[in-house]
Amino acid sequence: MSDEVQDPHGKHPSGAPWRNFYGRFRGKTLRDSQKTFLEEDLTALSPGAVSWEENPDRVDLDLAARFDSKPVWLEIGFGGGEHLVHQAVQNPDVAIIGAEPFINGVAMLLGKIRQAKADNIAIYPGDARHLFDVLPEASIDRAFLLYPDPWPKKRHHRRRFVTQEHLQPLNRVLKPGAIFRVATDIEDYVRQTLEEVPRAGFEWLAEGPGDWQQPWGDWISTRYEQKALREERTPHYLTFRKL
Repeated sequence: MSDEVQDPHGKHPSGAPWRNFYGRFRGKTLRDSQKTFLEEDLTALSPGAVSWEENPDRVDLDLAARFDSKPVWLEIGFGGGEHLVHQAVQNPDVAIIGAEPFINGVAMLLGKIRQAKADNIAIYPGDARHLFDVLPEASIDRAFLLYPDPWPKKRHHRRRFVTQEHLQPLNRVLKPGAIFRVATDIEDYVRQTLEEVPRAGFEWLAEGPGDWQQPWGDWISTRYEQKALREERTPHYLTFRKL
């Protein structure tokens, strides 16, 4: 969270090695209603205690107890939460965990959850890498990475999610045969995704252009996608399966 401060020895307060986070934690000032959502709703929607890698007190999340043995999906960086709430409403027999460190996006999602009265969502307001540390092996049935930060400059490509640093832990927590969806409007991000994701133990399921040019049947266009379309960028919809 944004209140965490790196100490001069490069350690998190837990004693674990510090992880650099390159995005924003906060944006414009929150509205009073959003502050209320954060104060009243966020704690109850936690997936459980998330501790850092190599923390000796770390305990894996008990997903079966937390979600009544429902299948569990994961959205990595949910933005404003439109897609996450849509999937939760359309799939009431599934539990969905969303990870997002940008607190304004978290507040937006909480408002949407109230409006939709969705009760099968959990939120981790932090870096998904920390969540990977405490998710049990082969515990997630589906994962989404939708319009991630493109980090367009070449020297920043290592910050993208589609690197082995992130994809290998994701592979560990996904069940065999689990689906991993990636949506992006950045052609070079498509290139890196198609190079790196198969190296991490996934197969690309496309059989023809229609499989990556057309959105999924249960898709809802997000505000990020609408911006891309207004700016005449082409969305790509990539579907992978864990081997």
